[in-house]
Amino acid sequence: MSTTHLLRMSQFYAPTLKEDPVDAEIASHRLLIRAAMMRKVASGIYSFLPLGFLALKKLEQIVREEMCAIGSQEMQMSIIQPADLWHESGRWDDYGPELFRLNDRHENTFALAPTHEELITSLIRNELRSYKELPKSLFHITNKYRDEIRPRFGLLRGREFIMKDAYDFHASKESLQQGYDDMANAYGRICERLGLTYYPVEADSGQIGGKVTTEFMALADVGEAELAYCGCGYAANTEVAQANIQPQVFKAGELEKLHTPIEGSIAALAEFLGIPTKATVKALAIKEPSGALSVLFIPGDHELGELKADKALPGFDFLTDEEMQDSGLVKGFMGPVGLPQGVRVIADVSLKDTAHWVTGANEPDYHFAAAAPGRDFDVDLWLDLATAQPGDLCPTCGKPLQLARGIEVGQVFQLGTKYSESMGASFMAEDGSEKPFLMGCYGWGVTRSLAAVVEQYNDENGIIWPISVAPAEVAVLPLALGDELVEPASLRIAQELIAAGIETVIDDRDERAGVKFNDADLIGWPYQIVVGKRGLEAGEVELKDRRSGQKQQIPLTEIVSQVRAVVEDARQAYR
Repeated sequence: MSTTHLLRMSQFYAPTLKEDPVDAEIASHRLLIRAAMMRKVASGIYSFLPLGFLALKKLEQIVREEMCAIGSQEMQMSIIQPADLWHESGRWDDYGPELFRLNDRHENTFALAPTHEELITSLIRNELRSYKELPKSLFHITNKYRDEIRPRFGLLRGREFIMKDAYDFHASKESLQQGYDDMANAYGRICERLGLTYYPVEADSGQIGGKVTTEFMALADVGEAELAYCGCGYAANTEVAQANIQPQVFKAGELEKLHTPIEGSIAALAEFLGIPTKATVKALAIKEPSGALSVLFIPGDHELGELKADKALPGFDFLTDEEMQDSGLVKGFMGPVGLPQGVRVIADVSLKDTAHWVTGANEPDYHFAAAAPGRDFDVDLWLDLATAQPGDLCPTCGKPLQLARGIEVGQVFQLGTKYSESMGASFMAEDGSEKPFLMGCYGWGVTRSLAAVVEQYNDENGIIWPISVAPAEVAVLPLALGDELVEPASLRIAQELIAAGIETVIDDRDERAGVKFNDADLIGWPYQIVVGKRGLEAGEVELKDRRSGQKQQIPLTEIVSQVRAVVEDARQAYR
């Protein structure tokens, strides 16, 4: 939303705050409230004030433009969805307590939409009938609702949020792949136009479904997701990242039983033997839905990727201490040699080339050194189970991986026929047969990405907006009101900037210069023109670049032309 008229701070509703909100834990939450961008309504629910609304609408417009550029058509779907649709897809019960549910006066049951797969499928299933009408891509930007158990971090984990979601429908896998690639490329352009440092990463599809998905992660220390990445371009959420782990061999040779009177932890074992944890093997006992018992083995310095394990062994549970005892398993001293009959050995693939393991002996206070798979025990199943860590090797190029935290701002999915089959959405194929649509689903967190921008662009004084989403591009700060020189000159500069097509605000409040300077930095105006009596007498005004902090004196006669050039260069950087 570009402002085409002069904004006056004296008329604006922008109550900035000097102190941090008591419940704000991260920079974006703290600064968006202090800078009068938003206010808390309830836990996880916020209202956007005029300044925040301007930034939000500019961000939405960037998303809208990139969607339209790839041929997706904008529409608007209802936030309230009939429960019957969710029963058709099977997600009414699967989605869990995060789904807001409500009844109307006639006792009809509805959901407040956290997403729109069911509704969009129901809309098209009786009206898109032929392969000749495909592909089709539709999107909307609207509020979404999830009853988060613990809303936190301001806009990063809220119960009400704004999201763009798009859905496309295809007749072939090739067409679906093309739509998926086009949308992923559009998401990359959105990130670039917002100035975000980001990675597209391999991810899990979660409750949305489908087997092919990519998350777009904006790097931030406060991000709730962790990603492993490499300079070659490989990146993946650590929940699903594939990594070449390099375990270390403690001792080769014949199987040797060691007396280890320790508490039974990997750290204690490593300390007792004087070896690194990476030379040990960690064991975890599980029970599958069938009742079968297994022990999972992973490198001792790594953690089990529970999402990986659950995908490979759906519905497993860890055994309790009591269940382990009843099954003949010794907590803290489990190993693959001499397990009770019927207990499977499942090992991480990284251990496949490790010829000798340090592992429990299935006896209190004893471990084995040099336990050799194939000689001393057999592995029933090799799986990718361990989470990636720094120093593990990239599966693409073999160089060491790095880890970072990130904010998920967008995610693209290939749904396949998950919803079209369950909801009876089909079309007539070229050969005359009825086939279910192949679907793609694409979400972009509008409010979440606003927070991500602030997380990446701030300092001790406030927000540093990229010009692409700043509430206005230039602020004019007159240092005196009622002055025959300063006030008219400030107004003239501001009006000429507006006439030149530059979004401009003038701080015409009757406030001290220090208040105006502090608020200008807190709010984050990209460029600030300071108009003072002394400078005007010398024929100059000051131009400050908020990001660099650089200040320069510009002749009054050149200020508009110079600012226009600077602003245009900045705009080009985000196009």
